[in-house]
Amino acid sequence: MGLDNIVLELAIIFAGAAVLGTIFLYLRQPIILAYIALGALIGPWGMKVLGSAEHIERLSHVGIILLLFLLGLNLHPAKLLKLFQKTSAVTLGTSLLFMLLGMVTALCFGFGLADSAIIGAALMFSSTIVSLKLTPTTTLHQRHTGEMMISVLLFQDIIAILLILFLGGGTGGSGLLYSVLVVFKLAGLGAVSFVVAKFAIIPLFRRFDKIKEYFFVASLGWCLLMAELAYLIGLSYEMGAFIAGVTLASFPIALIIAESLKPLREFFLILFFFSIGARFDFLVSKNVLLPGLVLTAVLMLAKPLLFRVAFKLIREEGRIAKELGVRLGQASEFSLLVAYSTAQSGRIAAESSYLIQVVVMLTFVVSTYWVVFKYPTPISAKAGLCMD
Repeated sequence: MGLDNIVLELAIIFAGAAVLGTIFLYLRQPIILAYIALGALIGPWGMKVLGSAEHIERLSHVGIILLLFLLGLNLHPAKLLKLFQKTSAVTLGTSLLFMLLGMVTALCFGFGLADSAIIGAALMFSSTIVSLKLTPTTTLHQRHTGEMMISVLLFQDIIAILLILFLGGGTGGSGLLYSVLVVFKLAGLGAVSFVVAKFAIIPLFRRFDKIKEYFFVASLGWCLLMAELAYLIGLSYEMGAFIAGVTLASFPIALIIAESLKPLREFFLILFFFSIGARFDFLVSKNVLLPGLVLTAVLMLAKPLLFRVAFKLIREEGRIAKELGVRLGQASEFSLLVAYSTAQSGRIAAESSYLIQVVVMLTFVVSTYWVVFKYPTPISAKAGLCMD
């Protein structure tokens, strides 16, 4: 039976997350998976305690926006440019290889050429949310690992936006034109953001630097305003939020803002993981379970290996290259966006869309287990690996 009261829905979600999270922690399981499992259990395809998860999913998207804003706050523009220069070849090369692997695997299971190409393209990305949620920042090694991951993930995000714009704009010239314009839109938005931040936002922060609540309200407003502006000019909310963060990163106030917004980010990210599970239809997805399992195995073996080789080629230390490969070894939330948008536009069959969703879900689960039980994370049940 559906529940229309948003307060009651949130009460059920967070109380359920606390109960199931407690069970998972006692069993020494990653708590992220408790949120996904809860969504599948009580969502519209499970016990139907919540009849629809669409408004929860829209609400949870704020968590991704805040995550990108916080990432930007920790990346000085000069450092970001340097990281992009170092990892651009890694990102482009590995993305192409992952796309080809996904495409060939889908073709082997009888999917059409166009569907297989989109399946491969959707699954070439890694998850910003899962990767960074599981990465601590308390040691120099982990900070460096996080910075390298962020540069790859952000470059992938740009590729994903180009892909979605291209698919949305058609196979002709307009799609290509939109893709080219993205670069100019990003540059223009960055320039506007920097000017406003330098001459308006930062002076206000300095004027009222003793009122911490003002930091919280003003920085949140700045983040969401830039996210909306980016969306209005044809970019994504996430890119706008990231640019808003980067333009503040060169000022000392960025660290205070980042700390104040972390609890709010966690609130919305819990809703995001819940919505992932709630949207998963096991009855329909079972029809693509076999190709999904095979494609998951292919990606989970290929991504860590190829990323490891690629990072070693740019002279990253062996153990760091190996860890980066494992941490980037899953599919992405952008994969889901590609699956939803192309299915709605009729570019791929519903079966192909569900295959992408199955692979995303399975790689999220497998990758989370792999990382949590092998490397330091903020959510590890093992004391020696629990690191914030």
